[in-house]
Amino acid sequence: MPTQPTTTTTRPTTALWRPTGPEELALVEASGWTAWPPRLPEQPIFYPVLNEDYAVRIARDWNVPASGSGYVTRFEIDTEFVSRYPVRQAGGRTILELWVPAEELTEFNAHIVGRIEVVGEFHTVSRS
Repeated sequence: MPTQPTTTTTRPTTALWRPTGPEELALVEASGWTAWPPRLPEQPIFYPVLNEDYAVRIARDWNVPASGSGYVTRFEIDTEFVSRYPVRQAGGRTILELWVPAEELTEFNAHIVGRIEVVGEFHTVSRS
C-alpha cells in the first residue's frame, strides 16, 4: 500500500527578547526554559522587547545595578498569536516593546515556540 506524503506546516514565529535579573532567570530555568513566571502583584504587565539592543541596554543599565547581574534572553513566539499585542514605543525610535497583561501570561507562554535562551549577560565589575 503506498504511503501518503506527510506535510508539516510550520507557523511563522517572531523573535522577542527579554532583559531579566537573576531571580526571574532562575524561575525560567525551573520551567525547563519554556515559560515566563507569573507576574508579582506590583507587575501588571509583562513586557518583552522587539530588539536585542534595547534588551542589552536594560539588562546592563537597570538589572546590573539593581541585582548585580543582568541577562538578555531571546525566544520565538507564534506570530499570529503575538500580533494581538500592539507595539509600544517606550522612548526613542528603537525602544519598542509589547505589553502583555499579567493575566494573559499563561496563554502567552503556551505560544512560545522552542526554548527561551540566554544570549547575553552582564555582571557588576568589582574594583580591586
